[in-house]
Amino acid sequence: MEHIVIIDEDDNYIGEEDKEKCHDGSGILHRGFLAMVFNNAGELLLAQRSERKRLWPGFWDGTIASHVIEGEDYIQASKRRLLEEAGLSTDNLEYLFKFRYHVKYKNIGSENEICAVTVADNIDTDRILLDESEISAVKTISFPLLLEDLKKNKHLYTPWLTLAVERMMIHSELCSNVCHHTD
Repeated sequence: MEHIVIIDEDDNYIGEEDKEKCHDGSGILHRGFLAMVFNNAGELLLAQRSERKRLWPGFWDGTIASHVIEGEDYIQASKRRLLEEAGLSTDNLEYLFKFRYHVKYKNIGSENEICAVTVADNIDTDRILLDESEISAVKTISFPLLLEDLKKNKHLYTPWLTLAVERMMIHSELCSNVCHHTD
């Protein structure tokens, strides 16, 4: 049983709860993050969620989306899961912002979280070691092409990736080195 950090509406720590219980029904508000890793060419590494995932299986997502456990901040959690899910290690991970969202997946469960977006750039993504229970495939895409594809094929992407990208564009000064990279 995996426990994750549960919080109040102001992102204050309340305690821990079983991850599955946090995603049942309307869910329990918890801390999550979306790590966005850009390679040396400025392309974002997208991950396709494993078909074994309970929520949004097979959807395209940011590099790593996961949860914070007790004793971690958003950066520490991002580093831990990047290593565990993709075999990637970096010290240049930066916190950009966080946002609150709540979205249901069919009648199976929901995400109810405050999601931090963390970013790393100039990462060698050629040597990825996928945890296939989490990620079934990866691909790289330029940020402008991702924006274009989100407009055409939003249904192929996780809702939190779409929300994060929208906010990245609104707050482009926070991610100027990656959001406006062109081919």
